[in-house]
Amino acid sequence: MASPTPQQRINELAEQIRHHDHLYYQAAAPEISDLQYDQLMAELINLEKKHPEFASDDSPTQRVGGDTVDHLVQVPHKVPMLSIDNTYSREELKAAMQRIEKSLEGSLEDGESVAWVMEYKIDGVAGSIRYENGRLALALTRGNGVVGDDITHNVRTIRDLPLTLRCPNPPAVAELRGEIYMTEADLADLNVRQTEAGGEPYKNTRNVTAGTIRLLDPKIAAERKLRFFCHGNGQIEGLDVSDHMSFLNWVKSVGVPCTPDATPLQSIDAALEAVAKLEVEMPDLPFEVDGIVFKVDSFSQRETLGIRSKSPRWVIAYKFERYEATTRLEAIEVQVGKAGTITPVAYLTPVEIAGTTVSRASLHNVDEIERLDVRVGDLVVVEKAGKIIPKVVRVEKHARTKALPEYQFPTECPECGEPLTRDEGGVYIRCTNPQCPAQLRQRLVYFGSRAGMDIDGLGEEVVDLLLQKQLVSSFADLYRLDVDTLADLTWPRQRKGKGDEMIDVQFGRKNAENLVAGIDASRSRGLARLLSSISIRHVGPRVAKLITAKFWNVELLKKATAEEIASIHEIGERIAESLVGFIQSDVGSQTLDDLASVDVVLAEPEPKESELDESSLPLSGKNVVATGTLEHYTRDEIKARIEALGGRAAGSVSKKTDFVIAGDKAGSKRDKAESLGVEILSEEEFRKRYETDA
Repeated sequence: MASPTPQQRINELAEQIRHHDHLYYQAAAPEISDLQYDQLMAELINLEKKHPEFASDDSPTQRVGGDTVDHLVQVPHKVPMLSIDNTYSREELKAAMQRIEKSLEGSLEDGESVAWVMEYKIDGVAGSIRYENGRLALALTRGNGVVGDDITHNVRTIRDLPLTLRCPNPPAVAELRGEIYMTEADLADLNVRQTEAGGEPYKNTRNVTAGTIRLLDPKIAAERKLRFFCHGNGQIEGLDVSDHMSFLNWVKSVGVPCTPDATPLQSIDAALEAVAKLEVEMPDLPFEVDGIVFKVDSFSQRETLGIRSKSPRWVIAYKFERYEATTRLEAIEVQVGKAGTITPVAYLTPVEIAGTTVSRASLHNVDEIERLDVRVGDLVVVEKAGKIIPKVVRVEKHARTKALPEYQFPTECPECGEPLTRDEGGVYIRCTNPQCPAQLRQRLVYFGSRAGMDIDGLGEEVVDLLLQKQLVSSFADLYRLDVDTLADLTWPRQRKGKGDEMIDVQFGRKNAENLVAGIDASRSRGLARLLSSISIRHVGPRVAKLITAKFWNVELLKKATAEEIASIHEIGERIAESLVGFIQSDVGSQTLDDLASVDVVLAEPEPKESELDESSLPLSGKNVVATGTLEHYTRDEIKARIEALGGRAAGSVSKKTDFVIAGDKAGSKRDKAESLGVEILSEEEFRKRYETDA
């Protein structure tokens, strides 16, 4: 069969996308995933770019969302309600954010930078809530982005939305945009009522929300306990805010809930670090999240960037696919972490999700168990976000055919028997016994990991073997191990070809020599690496590096006060108090002294006097702009190098600029430097003048 012509494929894709738009926006019954939809749209966009003669005015690429439904009044948006471009990998996210920052390069004022705000991407229904002189006047769906459905009658039933803003002089118009959603717990309760009435249970929170918000009877909407998070704005009159974080703070102050944990970030690198952390440590949230959104904070920078026909240029989403399955909860057990945190774990009837078999999932903490009302024997919905994190998201309470006892969280540590304590003002319950064997195991495992001291050969099995043979009871004991002792150890191994039969096998001289060599190599990792490896609360690799830049050996660190450490940029009181508390405790002092006694290096290279005295650095007091493509540096690297030499890396050229480093395709910044008479250096000239190793 012949391949379709470009025109035929464009028409075919357009029809497919219209079909899926109808299912998603009107019927609330999507047939394909967001990723599959985005792939169809991307193919259509690319084809229309290559063959503009076949693009039509009514193409899905020219529209936002879907058409409005017929049974509700349709109202134009004062400001178009656009959608967001998506990425599905950290590489795509980084590239998109770099494109956005590059678009701003020529417009930034001297010393101005691009700040970002990170927010959860709530999986609900987009809504716009309009307040006039402080009173809720109108609520609309996104509709097609230009015209939305009037859902004011249902939005007025959302209990966490005030009917009147809590402020004495409200703005004339405040159009708050955000997500209408339902919690997993409320869906579980709704499904109980639904099945008791003889109906079918609802599959997920988004479908319920999409259907509920368009109902004609507000009484039904009120029963379903919809909620709202604000994450943006439409038309605003009479409110003076210049950035997104200030706007969100104002919104919260007048009584409207905002997307929680909105985080300001000062660089793309910080954003990528935040994404990596969330992928591993996504908190227990009572609502569905299908991604993370990054927005330029400054409203003036947003105005400079502008919008496309479909989406703003100042925002990008990092989405992860969600995969879920239903299975039975067979047991709940608790584990003790390296910081003493007691984490409940759900043991499940094995179920396949996203190509892997899942038999366990974290329940996070006691509050999560209570929120879910999860009980042993329950049928539960388990989700993996981004194919990474198994999580129990909902109990199918309607399937609970008999009374099940509530789970009783332990009051004593399951490993050492000591009483458990709850963090003051927090959600975590801990074992505070520093000699707890379970904590020691987890600390040793982390100490040997790549993120820790990177000791080749020191994995979980070896740690278990060393503890079982009572050869280690501290970090320093690792450095006292010798080849002869290790070589004679035996550990259980499965006999080849004999099913599950286990036999004792000698550890062996080769394994012993490799392990001792790996341990010995770790002695010289330095103080920063060590501090982040010995499980001091709140002290990770970046924090340790910042602290040891000022207190570069253990003697200086022992003399440092919490106030001195807290004064370091990015550290603060909580981290400082945790570190000083550890160092001054009997356990902490003994740990460091013990490590010193086995020749572990507890210092960083001492800074040169010139590095401590910034005024003596070659670029001290100078404003430097780097532009164009450089051969030896990335954008972040040249900025870091300028700052390391004492200079200030500016984003735009002005009369205050001391010189410009111009690479390939330098463009407008080079032109402006020439017009102002600012010195221009090539990359090679910069390296010869300021880099001693160039």
